[in-house]
Amino acid sequence: MGMSVTISAADERDAEQILKLQYLCFQSEAELYGDYRIEPLVQTLDELRTELAEGCVVVARLGEEVVGTVRGMVDAEGTARIGRLCVHPRLQRHGLGGRLLAAVESRLADRFAPKRYHLVTGSRSEGNLRLYRRLGYTPVGTERDRRVTLVALAKDATEYATSA
Repeated sequence: MGMSVTISAADERDAEQILKLQYLCFQSEAELYGDYRIEPLVQTLDELRTELAEGCVVVARLGEEVVGTVRGMVDAEGTARIGRLCVHPRLQRHGLGGRLLAAVESRLADRFAPKRYHLVTGSRSEGNLRLYRRLGYTPVGTERDRRVTLVALAKDATEYATSA
């Protein structure tokens, strides 16, 4: 009998699994851009623990295994900055990314009442760009991170993500 994926708030006990999943998932991004020093691949466990303590981190679990994660925090201007959305490769393209994004948006809205949501992804990351557009995000600019051009996307906080 199969298990279903559950989504919940992450805690300190999830830190190592989140970091391992993040490292696995962002390998394809690093390969796409020829840069294995991108932020998700060089983050330390201590940095992640700080994010767990200060921000809003959501995980998807299949049994005890963390198979997806996303995090966010709201800045002083009321912008919810969302990042590091990743889903285990074996579970991608089944709507889990959309469910995680909706969950972090909802939790951020409940706790902080942000004015807008903001996230970035690589300009060559077509799958990510499609997902974010489908969930109401529109491009608002570009940024540079080392050798990677990032597309910044945003949406008004009154628009909630729906599972895609």
